[in-house]
Amino acid sequence: MAFNVLIVDDSSSMRAIIKKIVKISGFNVGQCWEAADGKDAMKVLLAEWVDLVLTDISMPNMNGLELLSTMKKDEILKSIPVVMISTEGSDKAVRESEELGASGYIKKPFVPEDIKRTLSAIMGEAEDGQRENDESFEGCDF
Repeated sequence: MAFNVLIVDDSSSMRAIIKKIVKISGFNVGQCWEAADGKDAMKVLLAEWVDLVLTDISMPNMNGLELLSTMKKDEILKSIPVVMISTEGSDKAVRESEELGASGYIKKPFVPEDIKRTLSAIMGEAEDGQRENDESFEGCDF
C-alpha cells in the first residue's frame, strides 16, 4: 500500500532532499506534496488525502510545532501521523514534540535507513514493504 506524504520545510532544496531520501529508502510513497510552512501545509491537508506528514520545526509563519498543535485540534487531521525532521535534536525539542503528539522525530542529517525504519514503524509496514499484521486469505472459506 502506498502512502500519501506531505513534506513541510521552508527550504525548497531540503524538501527535495527529504523527498528523494524517502523514495530511495524504499518506503512506499503514493502522492507526495510539499509545503513551505505550516500555513501552506494546512491548505494541503484540507484539500488532499494525506497519510503522513514530515515537518521541520523551525519555519516562518507557522512552525512545525504550531502545525502539529493545530492538526491535533481538528477531528480528522489529529489522526494523521506527524514526524518531526529537524536539526534541533535537544531533549527539550524532542520532548515538546512528543508532548504535542508527534509520532516520531528524525534528526538531520539522516540516512535512508533512518527514514525507512521510522516511517515503516509508524505506518505499520514491515521492513520488506509488507504491511505488518497483514492476514493472508489462504485457507479462508469465502
